[in-house]
Amino acid sequence: MTKQEILLAQKEFLFPSVFHYFAEPLVVSHAKDQYVWDADGNQYLDFFGGIVTVSVGHCNEAVNAKVHQQIDKLEHVSTVFANEPQVELAKKLAGLTPDGALTKSFFTNSGTEANEAAILVARCYTGSSEIVALRHSYHGRSSGAMGLTGQAAWKLGPPQAGITHAVNAYCYRCPFGLEYPSCEVRCASDLEQVIRTTTSGRIAGMIAEPIQGIGGFITPPKEYFGIVADIVHRYGGIFIADEVQTAWGRTGGKWFGIEHWGVTPDVITSAKGLGNGFPIGVTIARPEVADALKGATISTFGGNPVATTAARAVLDYIEDQNMLQNTEETGAYLREGLLGLKDKHPLIGDVRGMGLLQALELVEDRTTKVPAVAATLRVMEAARENRIMVGKGGMYGNVLRFSPPMNIGRSDVDEFIKRLDMAFTEAAN
Repeated sequence: MTKQEILLAQKEFLFPSVFHYFAEPLVVSHAKDQYVWDADGNQYLDFFGGIVTVSVGHCNEAVNAKVHQQIDKLEHVSTVFANEPQVELAKKLAGLTPDGALTKSFFTNSGTEANEAAILVARCYTGSSEIVALRHSYHGRSSGAMGLTGQAAWKLGPPQAGITHAVNAYCYRCPFGLEYPSCEVRCASDLEQVIRTTTSGRIAGMIAEPIQGIGGFITPPKEYFGIVADIVHRYGGIFIADEVQTAWGRTGGKWFGIEHWGVTPDVITSAKGLGNGFPIGVTIARPEVADALKGATISTFGGNPVATTAARAVLDYIEDQNMLQNTEETGAYLREGLLGLKDKHPLIGDVRGMGLLQALELVEDRTTKVPAVAATLRVMEAARENRIMVGKGGMYGNVLRFSPPMNIGRSDVDEFIKRLDMAFTEAAN
């Protein structure tokens, strides 16, 4: 098919809710390592990684070699039959969780499904139905997950009962108009009032992203999650860390984002980077929490032997290549480059994130912090013209998000910063 035929077929045969970043949709042809090519043969340096999904590089040869072997051996059986790739992955995950405390896994196909399973197990374990989520959050595209999500733009159906939203730790736009650290992390302590005033006082749990992804990589103060987790437990709930975007070393130095705050959650959900593009989701829980999900359940494609083989290969590759350290060091180097761009371009109001999960919030004025929505679109288009792929997010659509493969090097960062600098310059003219 030609590029135009692809675009016409998409318009005719796909739901119109399937959106694109650019005025003219980018038609992708093929990819390898940190590069993507479009249908016209143009090469792009990919610093978005399929929405934080390409963790070890496009078409990683070490991962794909193991996948090819598994395809010729066993492709599918469903969860009603035991198989080696599924249990081997579950065993591996149990050894990676914080303090080794979360040892039981339930495999699905996506982060949405993983979060649905987490909410179900929280309600079964506690006997309560009420869930607390955060404003600016995103937890998936199902009806239940959209109910958890704290952004109107991503809620396509009616509100969900039994869900309340607490303020998030958005220091750049503090909901209380305070500044850290003199604020004493009021956004965290306010959770107690949220529970006491908007719930029955006995909750099933709280779900939160360690760094809010679609929210614009909003990164909380170091004290935030320790305070929050304690409050959740005091009111009878369990703490669920939505690590769909932050897990598998993405934040640098540790397997899970929540570990940076010294908190061991009761449940972790994840997907995306675990499969490096293969569809897999997982809900990992403390054994006593997992055991509360009594009765029969099934996931036809969850724990698929090909997907679990890919995931195990991804984890092995991350370990073999010492990518937790590379993500930490290269992420710090990327952060320096972004701070340099902030010094040069007044459009950049905030630089935030951890590891190779970094973001720029664009504002019309650094004093008023008015979101620069139109300028963000111009920078996105200019980034495309300079052959770099970046993401967009934030409640106001004014945040550029960067999540390149975790095995990139400093030379890739140098090239990216150079091209992004040109994009900002062109967008300002």
